Amino acid sequence: MKIKPFELERYFAKYEFSAPYMLSSSDCEPLTLKEVLALADKDSLKLWENLWLGYTESQGHPLLREEVAKLYENISPESVLEIVPEEGILIAMNVLLEKGDHVISTFPGYQTLYGIAESLGCSITKWLPEVRDNRWKFDIEFIRNSILKNTKLIVVNFPHNPTGALLSKEEFNEILDLAKKNNTFVFSDEMYRFLEYEESTRLPSACENYENAISLFGLSKTFGLAGLRLGWLIAKNKELLTQFQTFKDYTTICGSAPSEILGIIALRSKETIIRRNLEIIQSNVKLLDEFFGRYSNVFSWCKPDAGSIAFPELKIGKLKVYDFCQNLVKEKGVMLLPSKVYDYKGNNFRIGFGRGNMPKALSLLEGYVLENYK
Repeated sequence: MKIKPFELERYFAKYEFSAPYMLSSSDCEPLTLKEVLALADKDSLKLWENLWLGYTESQGHPLLREEVAKLYENISPESVLEIVPEEGILIAMNVLLEKGDHVISTFPGYQTLYGIAESLGCSITKWLPEVRDNRWKFDIEFIRNSILKNTKLIVVNFPHNPTGALLSKEEFNEILDLAKKNNTFVFSDEMYRFLEYEESTRLPSACENYENAISLFGLSKTFGLAGLRLGWLIAKNKELLTQFQTFKDYTTICGSAPSEILGIIALRSKETIIRRNLEIIQSNVKLLDEFFGRYSNVFSWCKPDAGSIAFPELKIGKLKVYDFCQNLVKEKGVMLLPSKVYDYKGNNFRIGFGRGNMPKALSLLEGYVLENYK
């Protein structure tokens, strides 16, 4: 399998640890080790203090899988496979797909969600959203009309990266019904789950409602613990999960022992962590609403439905968003992510608002706009 450069990650590699302000980060405000340990109950703290730094169980720590299963309805710990989130995509695509298969995928999106399938020789139909009533919307009729005889997999990502779009529960379940009727697998990237601004809009996890659905989640985005490199795949299909675990023997084999215990602590404190992160997001979204309202001649703003990122459009004459982002990071030290890294033709950029220093970064962006475009 020959892979293409991961454009988004290459762009991050250039600026992520040199630009003072990351205004495009998709994760929530990271927790410190001290903060995580302060949340630990006595049993979890004992696990940490007596941690054995040997190899860990390939499927994942039993207590970790128990805590993960509690996030879902009718999912047992035996249906959980611990992985690094990016690794999980690589594993699932290689197990599910072969040359000549057809894949339908949300787009724009995280490149590996469709890029690995392309590298395996699959044909890809990209499902793009449209702006309606100042919101990004995905039309599920596109899925219905795009399924072919050789459609092997439907890839969905909600809340969506980078637009923040969210389907209704009825629409999401209709996709699962279409997959069932057509004997098609579903891979559901749910990395921003639990960051819905209204809890009533939260979608079910795909793995809860369909035997041949695979759900991906982890601690990087919603929990602000990207440094743990900890996530999981969930599938009720036991044969499929066994195949995933077999493939994992060729990647990481097993997880990080410290990350597993810290993950257990975080999951046992999920309400506290998620509440803290949603408060940051909601405060920052309000600032963004006001900012884009002031500069509606410069930007087009579609407020996201959920998550910690959005995908505004730059609308200054013929100015390309890539050049705008390059100049901004050079002059103000503020990094935005141009749509070019998503292979998306629009003049959009990704903005992140899960971090605590977003107000400062936004003020620098405003200063740049006033100096150059107001």
